[in-house]
Amino acid sequence: MFESVRTLFAAAPSIPRLPEAEVRRHYPRYRRRVTEATFIGYSTFYLVRNNLAVVAKDMRAALQYDEGMIGSILAITAITYGLGKFVMGAVSDRSNPRVFMASGLLGTALCNFAFGGVASYPLHLALWAMNGFVQGMGWPPCGRSMGHWFSREERGLWFSVWNTSTNLGGGLAGALAGWAASYYGGWQYAFFVPGVIATIGAVYLFGRLCDTPQSVGLPPIEEYAGTDRQQCAACGHDLRLPAGPHCPGCGGPSDGAVAAAAPASAADPERELTFKELFLDYVLTNRYVWLLAIANFFAYITRYSMLDWGPTYLREMKGATLTGGGVAILIAEWGGIPSTVLLGWLSDRIGGRRGMVAMLCMLPILAAFTTILFTPPGYLWLDMTMLAVVGFFIYPVLNLILILSLDLTSKKAVGTAAGFIGLFGYVGRMTQAQGFGLMQKHLKGLYGEHATWNMVLYSILGCAAVAIALLAFTWRLRPKA
Repeated sequence: MFESVRTLFAAAPSIPRLPEAEVRRHYPRYRRRVTEATFIGYSTFYLVRNNLAVVAKDMRAALQYDEGMIGSILAITAITYGLGKFVMGAVSDRSNPRVFMASGLLGTALCNFAFGGVASYPLHLALWAMNGFVQGMGWPPCGRSMGHWFSREERGLWFSVWNTSTNLGGGLAGALAGWAASYYGGWQYAFFVPGVIATIGAVYLFGRLCDTPQSVGLPPIEEYAGTDRQQCAACGHDLRLPAGPHCPGCGGPSDGAVAAAAPASAADPERELTFKELFLDYVLTNRYVWLLAIANFFAYITRYSMLDWGPTYLREMKGATLTGGGVAILIAEWGGIPSTVLLGWLSDRIGGRRGMVAMLCMLPILAAFTTILFTPPGYLWLDMTMLAVVGFFIYPVLNLILILSLDLTSKKAVGTAAGFIGLFGYVGRMTQAQGFGLMQKHLKGLYGEHATWNMVLYSILGCAAVAIALLAFTWRLRPKA
């Protein structure tokens, strides 16, 4: 059985290279195709992941669940997603994204159908745990695809463009779940309707996505990117085409330029790495990956406290409706779209200083949560604005952490590195989901609802401050040569 699964997911083999004219014609088309497929596919993963929080209050009323039980469901999917992302990340680094990602999206759709069809807490706990693990098949194949189709110098921009799929899908997830539950009159439809869309998305991915450039007769991205450059014949300075009249390096005439050579390597740079190399050589012995993983732990608490508990907080403390709670998530998610692209592009322009940009982004997040803490009821518009500020800045942070991990490892290990960092992130999500759920369950009776929510917000502020301190150590990091 294991051999059958390995054969099913096996990376697509290389085929003979196309003529140079065909390479130049097909490369941009395939890059657009890969970006489109991974963008739409990963957005769809969110529809069947972020739908529970919006109807959590309705499930509690219909099924007599308490806050602690809902917190446990959110917590278990967080840890299983982290484990799934780590384990499946390593598998995806050796797999064909077309089959791998489509299978994962179909699997998570089936989990949603089953979740909406039962009314048992143990089954809900087990199904959402399974859903979390299968969801781990979403990001890693996207990271593999983008790493193979876009070079280091353009990675900040194009990874950021792709990464806005999380904002699109996450925002639509809350609005879609709230609409489906209200329109059809039951919390179950917050899982059935997204499940149907995810099934269609799986078919689309299987027909649209592809593996590496070599699997479609194209050269590796490093070689393709090198054909767009020239080097000064006198000093070797890199020249962008079209070249100016003088070399920026030595001031000599640029008409003496020569074509830049492809990167040299003693080993085959396109060889698929073994599991030992993936885990030991590129992840577990890399101190920067550990630093980014711990920073991601605290950043994810900041992110998911907003997504998991934001709608409930606004409904209980600020008078928001069921639909309003879903709209709040939409505002927060979509607030991160322009900033993710802009700041990713900026990180390219300043020499790949992703850590510096990420740390600076955490400062307004701290200010926004402080404003929410001290805003009284009756100013829902201000709370919504602050959630948009959080979304505007938190998504660039998470995006840049993952791009930096790719900069410091290899495109052949991006799934494993991102999975390891993501595991820490989702342990952070589990910590806040379980911890805040227990606080709601046990502290409301002692201190009251208002004081309990204040404790939650102070905890979020503390985690944001720790993330700032950790990211400060990445201030000077740049992509490795």
